Amino acid sequence: MKLGVIRVPSGIELSDGGVATELARMIEAEGCESIWTVEHVTIPEEYSSVYPFSPTGKMGLLIDDDVPDPITWLSYVAAATSTVKLATGVLILPLRNPVVLAKELATLDRLSGGRLILGVGLGWLEEEFEAIGVPFENRGRRTDEYLDAMAELWRPGRSSISGDFVGFDGIHSVPRPSNGAIPIVIGGASRIAVRRAVLRGNGLHLNRLDVAGVARVRELVDEECAAIGRDAGEIELTCVAPDSSDDAKRLADLGVGRLILSAWEGGLESLRRRIGSYQETVIGSLH
Repeated sequence: MKLGVIRVPSGIELSDGGVATELARMIEAEGCESIWTVEHVTIPEEYSSVYPFSPTGKMGLLIDDDVPDPITWLSYVAAATSTVKLATGVLILPLRNPVVLAKELATLDRLSGGRLILGVGLGWLEEEFEAIGVPFENRGRRTDEYLDAMAELWRPGRSSISGDFVGFDGIHSVPRPSNGAIPIVIGGASRIAVRRAVLRGNGLHLNRLDVAGVARVRELVDEECAAIGRDAGEIELTCVAPDSSDDAKRLADLGVGRLILSAWEGGLESLRRRIGSYQETVIGSLH
């Protein structure tokens, strides 16, 4: 079982270069497989959109929280590390230009020696889309086209695509990813999200699902893979790390390949202790 760490701003000024470097090096030194970033381009003072992972309908991020751009931040810490995977958890794909994004991601992946994991989501905060000038509706179809466009740009040779949201013909984008493509992890647990991962991705980021919820997703993955003849083992499940070893064992039995320790509170030393404790008491119990 791999262990990643997702770090949100509470308690740490992530855009401070020294702090970012120390954080990334510490996560790598503690034997973690990956470091994950969150994304919001803007945070409205007030919003009516409902955050789907909280009973209050409000996200934990506040307007003054330090939320660096994930690609820029991961590029910075890539230079200070050598083995830890660099992951977006998740990047709000429909807010981005896919042609520009494909170049940015491929560049980061090459510079880091193929360490990038692209976690993507559709977004839920309509007010954020309004501020950027991107339509909120049809963001699912837009996301699918953007994934197809980036995959096309990362292939060798000329690239062409014609869709409702993006189109180009006979263009080239170099550099290309180190391993020919970048692993894509789809955020979500619905059948549509599972189908998107099976058709266009390599895994699913299941956020705050309990064991029963993960079991339901596992069934959906098996069904969708069977429908197109894909090996279900190719779809890696990533979950928020549970507190108990028993739940971690159940998740492992369901084929979960990565747990992400969600570190919301405390400074670097507090996080170091938490990672060490989790490695010893939970991850160690799985071997």
